[in-house]
Amino acid sequence: MNKTKKASETLTIMTEIVLPNDTNTLGNLMGGKLLHWMDICAAISAHRCSNRVTVTASVNHVSFSHPIGLGDIVTLESKVSRTFNSSMEVFIDVFVEDHRDGTRKQCNNAIYTFVAVDQIGNPISVPDVIPETDVEKSRYDGALRRRQLSLILAGKMKPEEATELKKLFV
Repeated sequence: MNKTKKASETLTIMTEIVLPNDTNTLGNLMGGKLLHWMDICAAISAHRCSNRVTVTASVNHVSFSHPIGLGDIVTLESKVSRTFNSSMEVFIDVFVEDHRDGTRKQCNNAIYTFVAVDQIGNPISVPDVIPETDVEKSRYDGALRRRQLSLILAGKMKPEEATELKKLFV
C-alpha cells in the first residue's frame, strides 16, 4: 500500500441545485439536506485517501453561516486534512452560486472524521497525507489539536496527555 498521499489527491468537488423538496418553509435549503451532501462529499475524499470502505465516525464541526436559497447552485469541496492510524479528518467547504447573478461565495464549512474499515468492519490503517498549500498545512497542523480535544471530550484521553493543546497555553 502507498504510505503517503498528497492532500490534493483526495479533493472531491460535488455540485447540487436546491430544489423545492430540499427547502424549508422559508425557501432555504434544510440543514439536514446539506449535512447529507457534505457526508457524501467527505466520504468520497476519505475513500480516495484510503482506497477502502470508509464510515463516518463523527461530525466535529458544522458552520451554517449563510442561508442557501431555492434555485441556488451549491458546490461542496472536500479534502482530507490529516490522517491518523485508521481515521481521517476531512474538511468540507460549501460555496453557493446565486442563480440570479452568478456570484459565488463561501457560506458553510464542516469537519468530519471517517474511519477506513476492512471487509468485516474492523478499522484498518490509512496512508499519511502530505499537505502542500498554506491552507492544507494550516489545517494539517490544527488537526492534532482538534483530535486531542475530541478525545478529551469523549473521555478517551486525559487532559494532561494532550500535548498539542498544552502548547496553546504555555
